[in-house]
Amino acid sequence: MIQIKNLSIHYGDIPVIDNLNLTLANDEILMLVGPTGCGKSTILKALAGLTPIAEGEIVHQDWTTNPKKHIVPEQRNVGMVFQDFALFPHLTVEHNITFRLKDNSQSERWIEALGLQKFRHIKPNNLSGGQKQRVALARTLAHKPAFILLDEPLSNLDAALKDELRWEIRSALKDAGIPAIWVTHDQEEALSVGDRIGVLHAGKLEQLDKPEVCYNRPVNKFVARFLGETNFISAQMLTENTCVVPALGVEQTIEQVNEHLRSTESVYLLLRPEDLAIQVNELLEDEGKGHGTIFSMRYEGSSRLYQIQIAGEPQSNNLVKVRTFHDINLKVGQSVNLQITTSRAKTIFAKE
Repeated sequence: MIQIKNLSIHYGDIPVIDNLNLTLANDEILMLVGPTGCGKSTILKALAGLTPIAEGEIVHQDWTTNPKKHIVPEQRNVGMVFQDFALFPHLTVEHNITFRLKDNSQSERWIEALGLQKFRHIKPNNLSGGQKQRVALARTLAHKPAFILLDEPLSNLDAALKDELRWEIRSALKDAGIPAIWVTHDQEEALSVGDRIGVLHAGKLEQLDKPEVCYNRPVNKFVARFLGETNFISAQMLTENTCVVPALGVEQTIEQVNEHLRSTESVYLLLRPEDLAIQVNELLEDEGKGHGTIFSMRYEGSSRLYQIQIAGEPQSNNLVKVRTFHDINLKVGQSVNLQITTSRAKTIFAKE
């Protein structure tokens, strides 16, 4: 287990990480996400001992580091996997994995587990990106680190390979029983791979929880927007756990987020594009009496993403995104109704 307590990091006079607190369990994969410059990689560097900390401490079962007691990287038993692979170009796959390794039994285990047997005598320049990343992971796992830090390990790979390799890495980490902190910009990667997600913004941890909690019950609009496409639709509180959506003429059960909301207050209801369905019939088409009209359509292969221009909403907030099956093909300008299809409790936010 690793504990980060009240951690702050400065670059000169500029605060980069502000009072960070989190715990990494013994077999957990923790994903850190956030926009560029929010401090994700800085946290990894501090855990590895490459960046000094200004305040707080990092506690491992074998060591504790703080501003007055720096533990050098080689005494932390930490493994790192980088986005640029960091392989020795003059060494073969096998020699990269066994570099400075006294017991080769672990290297053989991971060469086989990650499908590298036929590449063991090949040098990195002759490998694909996915093969190089498997070598980097095998090298790290073979040294049996106490924990592993992954800094955007899939960012240089194509989309199809990313999807395959993320599951290979997760399976390898779980098989090894080694905890890991994985930094990524890819929201889908974070949601599908991590046991928990930490969402960072300007050096602060906005939310730390299971992926489904962060996605379905974000603590603020920033987290909601960062983890996926969003609709914030005007609603009116009826009771402490119900609201009405005037534009759609429906009532919804909500999950309270802001404790200070009054029962009559005007709020925003969070709906994801997959929470909604489009209804079309001839009467709507003829009389234009639907909830709104098709403003745009984006084809996505297995799905289509529509933007519906809703009547009665402010111009800055009147486009609602709806994701449908790919075979639902509607025309721009077509009049439609919207139906909220999800049965889960909804999240609301106070209007600013």
